[in-house]
Amino acid sequence: MNLFPSEKTKFNLPQAELIYISQFYSQTEANIIFESLLKDILWQQDNITLFGKAHKQPRLTALYAESNTPYTYSGITMNPQPFNKLLLKIKEQVEVATKHKFNSVLLNLYRDGNDSNGWHADNEKELGVNPVITSVSFGARRSFKYKHRTLKSENHKLELEHGSLLIMKGEMQHYWLHQIPKTKNEVGKRINLTFRFITKKTEVPQPRFNLICIFIM
Repeated sequence: MNLFPSEKTKFNLPQAELIYISQFYSQTEANIIFESLLKDILWQQDNITLFGKAHKQPRLTALYAESNTPYTYSGITMNPQPFNKLLLKIKEQVEVATKHKFNSVLLNLYRDGNDSNGWHADNEKELGVNPVITSVSFGARRSFKYKHRTLKSENHKLELEHGSLLIMKGEMQHYWLHQIPKTKNEVGKRINLTFRFITKKTEVPQPRFNLICIFIM
């Protein structure tokens, strides 16, 4: 792993900080990590309620953390597993690269092009006012779309590569939405790890402005 990679892109976006490192892990390292995560993570598929009807979430997920504090998003409450050695190692490497502390990781397994993650923002109260969300991708390349809530011209797409690192910070979760859309292309499995710092609800500082809430598909 290269903690000081040359292929580092910082995007010039209004009301957001977005940084992408295409080769955070080498191909060999990323292959090993992908196979280990696929085999050892306790994957689950939760139900999500849309318009009063329960549906299977279109991907598998898992939550690992330093504490047993539950995490709720989109009406789904997840109880974390303790970090294993591999996840701890990845967390420490991500913390060095981002200079930010994380205490949990939400993992997603996209089994094929039919699995997806709808438009949403990571703006749960437990994440604080301006959360740093760091995503590491392994496996098949998938499109990451992101758009500003009000500026219609700010609508973009980024291809997340095997072994890459994506950092979202600043006010991005207030003013931007992002998604992993379905694709008709033949694609293999993809795993991404989204590191975050979850606080207890009583510890979350109150924002000084009103947040715009959305429903996460």
